[in-house]
Amino acid sequence: MSTKVEKDQVSGTDTTGHEWDGIKELNTPLPSWWVYVFWITVIWSVGYWVVYPSWPTANDYLKGMFGTTNRTELHETMASVAAERAPYMERLAALDVSEIANDSELLNFSMAGGKAVFADNCAPCHGTGGSGNPGFPSLQDDAWLWGGTLDAINQTLHVGVRWDANEDTRFNDMPAFGRDELLERDQIEDVVQYVLSFTDRATDAAAADRGAVVFEENCASCHGDDAKGIQDLGAPNLTDAIWLYGGSKETITETVMNSRRGVMPAWEGRLDEETIKMLTVYVHSLGGGQ
Repeated sequence: MSTKVEKDQVSGTDTTGHEWDGIKELNTPLPSWWVYVFWITVIWSVGYWVVYPSWPTANDYLKGMFGTTNRTELHETMASVAAERAPYMERLAALDVSEIANDSELLNFSMAGGKAVFADNCAPCHGTGGSGNPGFPSLQDDAWLWGGTLDAINQTLHVGVRWDANEDTRFNDMPAFGRDELLERDQIEDVVQYVLSFTDRATDAAAADRGAVVFEENCASCHGDDAKGIQDLGAPNLTDAIWLYGGSKETITETVMNSRRGVMPAWEGRLDEETIKMLTVYVHSLGGGQ
């Protein structure tokens, strides 16, 4: 390899002095426009460094002459949104949920806000649009454990269900009749047949007849003599086709044996009062509001 610098006879350009297998490398200068753009970007980066936050220091970072950050811009944007919403929030604070539902302007505002709040806080359990998931009730039907009126929904949102941190929480536990040996195995099988008979699915009529007695003595106090449920106790209707954990014989047996204990957070203190009202109106509108 040669390193002799010379001028190329064809192009008139100096070589770099490098030669491989008879091929000489030309020392072609960069186009002027490229050089100018390069130095402009260098100057721009230095200017950006001066006016905007940049390098970290031992305990902080360089704030820049403008003192502007994305976080600052976000706070300004959120403050602007809050200012626009303030008149509506003040009206929400002054009205109860039934009055809000009867005010078309506030209703539209609450529906939009409630939908966003629901997506952020409720959809992971209740599903998009309140369609429900196993163990988490659908909010689109008319089967309400604790009541589906505006006031009942609002109360449930405030205090939660079996949320021990709130002393006013909705609370009523179903006994674990098998695990705690409150019923014998054959009694559980009988009462399961009786429950299945409500929807014409019993496979043993004699067992269902015996189960009716077991039900009256152990279950009717919560689910009602007609098994249609008691909302004040959060006890579900057993005569419809709506099952929170599943309505197969095996699933019902598991429920009677070991009970269920679904939990919902109390949103009081986690969301402000106006937001809970918006969420109440939205949930009530999903299709099952009473």
